[in-house]
Amino acid sequence: MDRLTNTVRPYAWGSTTAIPEFLGVEPTGEPQAEVWMGAHPGAPSRLDRGAGVTTLSEVVAADPEGELGAATVAKFGPQLPFLLKLLAAGAPLSLQVHPDREQARAGFADEEARGVPVDAAHRNYKDANHKPEMICALTPFTGLCGFRPPLEAAELLAGLEVDSLKPYVDLLHAHPEDAALREVLTAVLTADRDEMAATVHEAAAAAERLGGPYAPYAPLAHHYPGDPGVIAAMLLNHVRLQPGEAMFLGAGVPHAYLDGLGVELMATSDNVLRCGLTPKHVDVPELLKVVRFEPGDPHVLRPEGDGEEVYEAPIDEFRLSRYVLAPGGAPVVVPAGAPQILLCTAGAPRAGELTLAPGESVFVPAAEKVELSGTGTIFRATVVL
Repeated sequence: MDRLTNTVRPYAWGSTTAIPEFLGVEPTGEPQAEVWMGAHPGAPSRLDRGAGVTTLSEVVAADPEGELGAATVAKFGPQLPFLLKLLAAGAPLSLQVHPDREQARAGFADEEARGVPVDAAHRNYKDANHKPEMICALTPFTGLCGFRPPLEAAELLAGLEVDSLKPYVDLLHAHPEDAALREVLTAVLTADRDEMAATVHEAAAAAERLGGPYAPYAPLAHHYPGDPGVIAAMLLNHVRLQPGEAMFLGAGVPHAYLDGLGVELMATSDNVLRCGLTPKHVDVPELLKVVRFEPGDPHVLRPEGDGEEVYEAPIDEFRLSRYVLAPGGAPVVVPAGAPQILLCTAGAPRAGELTLAPGESVFVPAAEKVELSGTGTIFRATVVL
């Protein structure tokens, strides 16, 4: 078992205070968006096994079966299939979707065949993997997830009383629902940019004046003035998570994180197709191939189980759970058999002989059992075999 040293990612949307406060360090004054825990080549965790500091990606590459276990390598290949993060949104992230595995493989192969550089700004597929993810709130957390029922979206847009939105309101009354949502999102993203910018400005002013259910949308226009994603966001469910609650984001589900601190767990991939709320490339035709136009209420997850509390998700590349260790409680044994990363989020619990503070994490190779003791909360990221 190895204590990890992890990289802070300073993306512009990050909070300047949430991660420093959580870690108990002084803010730098710069945004701190994510802390990465894993073997992703973009920022692999570092560890020291007595022969000097190395990266977790190098450790896994040197002995995949010894670190991950034979069953994990047989199912997912010789790499850690998940990435664990602390995520602190101080401003809205881009409105985005992720492809399923088949779409990712096809899209990646196509762009490779066409010679699109992997670091090109207009590249859609960085790898051939899908990117399901889960966010679990550590503080009150807000986001957008999945489409509202079209009639509900129509009522929201109509309430703004903006003339240029009326055609979208009419379209949302059409049937079937998936076709109505597709037509409206397509129209929003392909509208004349100047005309859409004027619509966004007028809609944001109305949202600020009306408040209530419109309150989340005026700030979007403040961060991304004139962006079509402000109108697209009104087609989606606005979700509020309380600490300990989570939501799972599968392939094709449009979503964005707006505000808050959470634990995020995802399959190891960089495949993102953006819908808006971003200055980055938006490939509308490719996006429309990936989006699933399925309205419905987002499913808020709460942990289930006694001892190990599991956040159930329909995915094998990762499994998220937590242990809440009460004062005077008996030690808990975390079973072996698969690679895992343990992250402390509260208190000063012990993992084996290591005492952890909030934000500290350890990597546990597949063959090792771990005893958890003391008082605090530990999140566990592993795989499903």
